[in-house]
Amino acid sequence: MKKLLTILGLTLGLSTLTVSAEKEIKIGVTQIVEHPSLDAARKGIEKAIKDKAPEKKVKIEYQSAQGDFGTAQLIAKSYVSSKKDMIVAISTPSAQAALNATKTIPIVYTAVTDGASAGLKGDNITGTSDMSPLDKQISLINDILPKAKKVGFLYNPSEQNSLLLLKKFNEIAKVKELTVVEKGVSSVNDINLAIDSLLGQIDVLYIPTDNLVVSSASLVLQKANRKKIPVISSIEDIVKKGALATESIDYEKLGYQTGERIVEILNGKNPKAIPVETLKETTLIINKKAAQTYKIDLNNTKLKNAVLY
Repeated sequence: MKKLLTILGLTLGLSTLTVSAEKEIKIGVTQIVEHPSLDAARKGIEKAIKDKAPEKKVKIEYQSAQGDFGTAQLIAKSYVSSKKDMIVAISTPSAQAALNATKTIPIVYTAVTDGASAGLKGDNITGTSDMSPLDKQISLINDILPKAKKVGFLYNPSEQNSLLLLKKFNEIAKVKELTVVEKGVSSVNDINLAIDSLLGQIDVLYIPTDNLVVSSASLVLQKANRKKIPVISSIEDIVKKGALATESIDYEKLGYQTGERIVEILNGKNPKAIPVETLKETTLIINKKAAQTYKIDLNNTKLKNAVLY
């Protein structure tokens, strides 16, 4: 009997979504913080919905938690109480907050490193992963900064994504004979002192896809450049701002892929039947000014396909 009730409940939820799609479909987008990568993912999502479901009347409400998990929980609860047909969560904390708030409304997430390790499991949730190509990024350090032996890793210990990345980063760095110097920060106010301390101990700084650190990238870059410490980034935008290089995914393309999954659900597909996907394609990106500062040979055959800024 209990199993039957569960099945009926899921069927009712999908049926409601189908009926709403004939009129106005209400989607609540929740994002942990505003920074270019997450914003690009949101742009890709909106473009995919427009391209793939032009016949549907979709109303999107967007809210940012401004970096606060408590606010993310309030946003998720507000979307449940206002009876949104779907919740789209951009980042791990936003997805966790959404799943805490509902086990019936479909949830689609993106910009999440590893949904399984973050507890993002259930019949109503699916999404896309932005797992960094850590092996390529660490190989990049070896290729263009062969004298670097100590790599700084600045992260927020409260972000599940960052803990997973740190573990994997350490494993790969050990094989590459690099020493990782870790420094955790819990708020924007911690970054100033933390980065000053870290820069005195390392040869190169790595910036992971940590929402707190990425949102403070300008400050981190300013201090690193002043100390003549090259920065390898996990995302393209930080290279545009002055980091030396990255091998990264395109977040707008990742968002578009997420939007395609959203349209599948709008057309009646159960989230449980949609596997979590990653974006396999990566791009090597180098900042020309930073390359000149650190005397990087751009004629290196390993850099021949790089996009230069």
